[in-house]
Amino acid sequence: MNEIERARRTTWKVLVSGLVLLWALIAGNVVLGLSLGRLDWWRTVPAMIAALGFTWLSSHIVNAVLDRRHPTGQVVGAAVLALVTAGLGGADAVGYGWALVCWSSVAVLWTPRLRARLIAVGTGLAGVALSAVGHEVSLIAAVFRLTAGELLVVNTLAYGMLCWAQPVSNRVWVWIWALATEAHKGRTARTELALTEERLRFSRDLHDLVGHRLSAIAVKTDLAARLSEVDPAAAKDEMAEVNRLTRTALKELRQAVRGHRELDLTAEVNSVKGVLEAAGVRCETLLPGRDLPDGVAPVFAYVVREAVTNVLKHSSASFCEIIIRFTEQQAELSVRNDGVAHRQAADPGSGLAGMGERLEAVGGRVTAVPAAGGQFLLTAVVSLPLGG
Repeated sequence: MNEIERARRTTWKVLVSGLVLLWALIAGNVVLGLSLGRLDWWRTVPAMIAALGFTWLSSHIVNAVLDRRHPTGQVVGAAVLALVTAGLGGADAVGYGWALVCWSSVAVLWTPRLRARLIAVGTGLAGVALSAVGHEVSLIAAVFRLTAGELLVVNTLAYGMLCWAQPVSNRVWVWIWALATEAHKGRTARTELALTEERLRFSRDLHDLVGHRLSAIAVKTDLAARLSEVDPAAAKDEMAEVNRLTRTALKELRQAVRGHRELDLTAEVNSVKGVLEAAGVRCETLLPGRDLPDGVAPVFAYVVREAVTNVLKHSSASFCEIIIRFTEQQAELSVRNDGVAHRQAADPGSGLAGMGERLEAVGGRVTAVPAAGGQFLLTAVVSLPLGG
């Protein structure tokens, strides 16, 4: 489960928490009614059935809200069930009337502010009216021996506070959820853009490596064709040059694809740092103050590129650390990020497998495992002097 799915589940639990409280209040009213000998089953059973339907419908409304929809038909149906629940149960704000509060807290979601206020006010007035009509079956009035007027005052205050606080709270939670989803979409877009830019950069590098070779081959081939009839010896020399250029281009192409071309490691680290930061990932680097031993820089440059690609593709990191250190015996590269992706350990994929093969070819090794604190650590180590 990724971060956005966890955020959705948490928001859903908060938005339906009022329904849990509704059933707790209903259970309390049933127990209280039994203890007082004032439980009217002909009211209680239909009220609980209506509350059950209201709960089922409200949970679907919440799911729709999290999908940024306002299901008007379901909201109207839930309103009817909430009125039936409250009307049959006595409509005490801390009893069956809580169904009205729950309804208002979901009915105001994804609605304009003025409409939300009207819904809250209308719900409160409906609750007060129902409580005035049903004061004779109110258990609150029976327990505290309240007159009809006193019960009306209590429910008016209770509905006034609850129909203001609960809808506002839910609207804030939905607003936070909307911000989270927008931020997630923006981050995904930045990551895709960063990967696209990296592909374009590699394409430019590939063009710089073999583009001019291929152009030269085309020119030499055309010249050899023109010389073949008038000067066979010169044409033969040109074709020999074409053969040499072809072999050189093929070698450079293989080096580029395999990541073995002689790169400036510092420039490569700076490049991937820019890609990470463009994707919203804070990157810190620690490089040695002197040149790496011969042959190490191209290998580590390849590992850095592959590791950062994995950070962007397979994790939800907000931080990445790249450290390179070496002694007379060995050189070590570590890439640490805080967006551990468990599938990387279970299914290393071709990228990690390729790194392992590349390191084994020069007598090194690579490990990639989850680390403490929910982090993921990739380490590449080669013995010095370089083997292979």
